[in-house]
Amino acid sequence: MHDRAHTLSDTERLDRLRLIRSDNVGPRTFASLLRHFGDAASALERLPDLARRGGASGAGRICSEQDAAAELAACRKLGISLVAPDEAHYPPRLATIDDAPPLLGVRGALETLMRPMIAIVGSRNASGAGLKFARQLAHDLGDAGFVVISGLARGIDGAAHRATVASGTVAVLAGGHDRIYPPEHEDLLQALLANGAAMSEMPLGHVARARDFPRRNRLVSGASLGVVIVEAAHRSGSLITARMAAEQGREVFAVPGSPIDPRAAGTNDLIKQGATLVTEAADVINAVAPIMERPVMLPAREDDEPMDFSTGTPDRNSVIDLLGPSPISIDDLIRMADVPPAIVRAVLLELDLAGRLERHGGGLVSMI
Repeated sequence: MHDRAHTLSDTERLDRLRLIRSDNVGPRTFASLLRHFGDAASALERLPDLARRGGASGAGRICSEQDAAAELAACRKLGISLVAPDEAHYPPRLATIDDAPPLLGVRGALETLMRPMIAIVGSRNASGAGLKFARQLAHDLGDAGFVVISGLARGIDGAAHRATVASGTVAVLAGGHDRIYPPEHEDLLQALLANGAAMSEMPLGHVARARDFPRRNRLVSGASLGVVIVEAAHRSGSLITARMAAEQGREVFAVPGSPIDPRAAGTNDLIKQGATLVTEAADVINAVAPIMERPVMLPAREDDEPMDFSTGTPDRNSVIDLLGPSPISIDDLIRMADVPPAIVRAVLLELDLAGRLERHGGGLVSMI
């Protein structure tokens, strides 16, 4: 079992917040910087030089000490803790995903975040039958000792949260803790905080945009043992959550629906593709029971080896020349560039910090 007794110093927490709030630093880039340089302060010092090497046209914004301190103070005032993956109250399974938030804003009954979670998600425009089933399933899972986690959206998400206010439910926010979406769920959020919790990786004041919802969804699936899709049309956000869950090694469950209801088209397809069919809570509980017996381990990362920033222009160019708008796997880049992995990862990090690289799921990257 991963040792979670570690606590960051105030200085390191401030520096880590500055790093993740700086331009072009996402969770994966943050993790690479921290592993290579050892602490956030050292990484912050190197940001301008690395971005310049990556071809940045100007100096990217680095979050100031003053701004980070103000955010920490505002969080404290609202009862929000900013926790790192190796600290208490950071959901253990969420800490194992490749792009786990370096600092997660959490509030409420924080012990809830350490209990086994099952995600229930689905259509915002849900049918009456779908809402009824979501409530029953969530209630039964809560009675069995599970925490239901969802995205606080209209429809299935809201039904699942409401059914487990008493037993414990976790709401994952797409915006900041002070910018609840949808606004009509502010009362629901306040109600669930007594026995449950809310979490967000976004800064206070951040209003959720379209691209923030898939980011939120990876946290919903990442923190859970498995994800139950109750209703989902083709091309719905819930199917994105199902795909992310599969990529993260989580169990994917789907509730069958009428073949003539478009809201069931996505879930029925998931079942055809191998998702576990769910008609009652026992289907979920029996499937996750063996997983719960295994300890939660933080995996060794693929880029644990040191990066090499000393490489000359020819090696750098051989990597950059292979990149374009079409995604390519990092493994293919290493093989085709015929340079050591440490050099490829260094070049990718520099491009990332310069805002010239896009990272996709499954270890794929492309040039912007």
